[in-house]
Amino acid sequence: MIKLLMMLPNWLLLKLSGKKQIEIGKRKLHPPFQFLLKLTENLVTDFDTLTPDQFRAGYLEQNRIAPKFPSGVDWKDHQIEVSGTKILVREYYSPQTKEGCPALVYFHGGGWVIGDIETHHQLTGYLCENLEAKVFSVDYRLSPEEKYPVPLDDCDQAFEWVLNNSDALGVDKNKIAAGGDSAGGNLTAALCIRRKKENKTLPKAQLLLYPVTDLHLQKSSINECAEGFFLTKAAMEWFRKHYLNSLDEIKNPLVSPLLAEDLSNLPPAVVSTAGFDPLRDEGDEYAKKLISSGNNVFHQENHGFIHGFANLGYIPGVPQVLNEICSNLKKMMK
Repeated sequence: MIKLLMMLPNWLLLKLSGKKQIEIGKRKLHPPFQFLLKLTENLVTDFDTLTPDQFRAGYLEQNRIAPKFPSGVDWKDHQIEVSGTKILVREYYSPQTKEGCPALVYFHGGGWVIGDIETHHQLTGYLCENLEAKVFSVDYRLSPEEKYPVPLDDCDQAFEWVLNNSDALGVDKNKIAAGGDSAGGNLTAALCIRRKKENKTLPKAQLLLYPVTDLHLQKSSINECAEGFFLTKAAMEWFRKHYLNSLDEIKNPLVSPLLAEDLSNLPPAVVSTAGFDPLRDEGDEYAKKLISSGNNVFHQENHGFIHGFANLGYIPGVPQVLNEICSNLKKMMK
C-alpha cells in the first residue's frame, strides 16, 4: 500500500503530509520522503531505555517494505573464519557475472549496532544486477557485544578472504571494490585508510553512501537535521556509545576518517550524501577532502533526500539516483 501511495502526485503527497514543503536553506525535502516521514512520525524512540535487541527487531521489520528483489540475481552463503570465530558472507551473482568479473565487498549500515545482510538483501541484489559484478555482503559482528575495532577487523578479513579466494569465487582479484552505507561507509573508508597504512592490497574502488566520517557529531547538519528526518542526533549518540570503548577513540582516523592527516593515494570513490541527513556535512567534507588529496571522486549530493534512501527504492527518484551511483562505480571498477 505504501508503495502505491508513493506514486501519487507530489502536490497530493504534500497535502497528505499535513505540512507545506519542508525547507532547510535552499534545500527542499522531496515530497514522497515528506509523506513517508509523516507515516512514521509516531515511531518515537526513547534511547534512554532502548536495548540493541529491541532496535534490531524494529529495524528488521521496517526493512520488510522494500522494492522487489531482482529476478535474475541469486545468492549463496559462505561461513568464513575471522579472529577465531565465523561470520556469514553472502555471495550474489547473476547471468552477467561471468568468470573473472569484478566484485564488490559490501558492509551494511546500522550504526555498527543494528542491521544485517537481510536488512540490505534487496540493495545488495540490486547492486549485483546493476554493477554486473558479484557482491559479497558481510555479516560482521555488531556492537555493543563486539565494540571497535571488531566490526572493522571483520570487514577487513572478509575483504582479504574474497581477495585470497578470488579464483575459486570466479572474480578478478584486481577488480575487487569495497563499499557500504552509513556505518558501512565508515567501515569502508576506515578499511581503505588502514590497508594503505599497512601496505596491503587496496580495494579497486570505494562506495560511500551517506557515510559516518566524524564521530564528534558537531557538524552543522547534525543540529539542522537533529530530529524528524529518520536518522536523529540522539540515535547517532546512542550508536556511538555502543560502538566505542571510550569517547577518546573519536580522534582515531579509523573511527573518524575525516580526521586522517593523509588521504592521498586512496581508491577512487563514489560518495553519495543526502540533504536532509544529520551526516550530510561530514559526508560532503570527506568527499571534498578526498578530491583535494588528489583522488578520483564522483560526489553526488541529493539535496531533497533523507538518510537511508538507498534502501528505499520504491520512492520515486531513488532508482535514478542509484543508477547514477552504479554507473560511476562500474567505471571505477573496470
